[in-house]
Amino acid sequence: MTEKIEANVLLVDDEEQFLEALSQRLENRGLKVNAVTSGEDALSKVEDKNFDAIILDLSMPGMDGIETLKRIKEKRPDLEIIMLTGQATVKAGVEAMKLGAEEFLEKPVEINELLEKIGEAKHKRMLVIEKSRQEEVKKILRSKSW
Repeated sequence: MTEKIEANVLLVDDEEQFLEALSQRLENRGLKVNAVTSGEDALSKVEDKNFDAIILDLSMPGMDGIETLKRIKEKRPDLEIIMLTGQATVKAGVEAMKLGAEEFLEKPVEINELLEKIGEAKHKRMLVIEKSRQEEVKKILRSKSW
């Protein structure tokens, strides 16, 4: 069994039944979940909220997962994104990873595997934030003439 993680997760998938089921399964394991059904909605969520991980469907009408991934990474390169798809192809997986996706998983996803990936994404994001804060402190210290 995966150790309990506390994480704030954004789920993005156009399949509402899948979204509801996965949200419930993650919430039952102690995660805070926000769920949206489009790339556009995901973009507006990441503007005003921090997430430890974003679970993003590859295939959606309108703005697909790849375009959503690009736009999120342009706005918030610190966010960790796990791609989920029912139609995995090597080409799509390679493209998603090049654009900054942390993982590329196939549906139906095994819940413990997903929880493990969310935990890894949260840990990586915490390291990036810590490094950024250390750089800010160094910059402030260099600017002072004590």
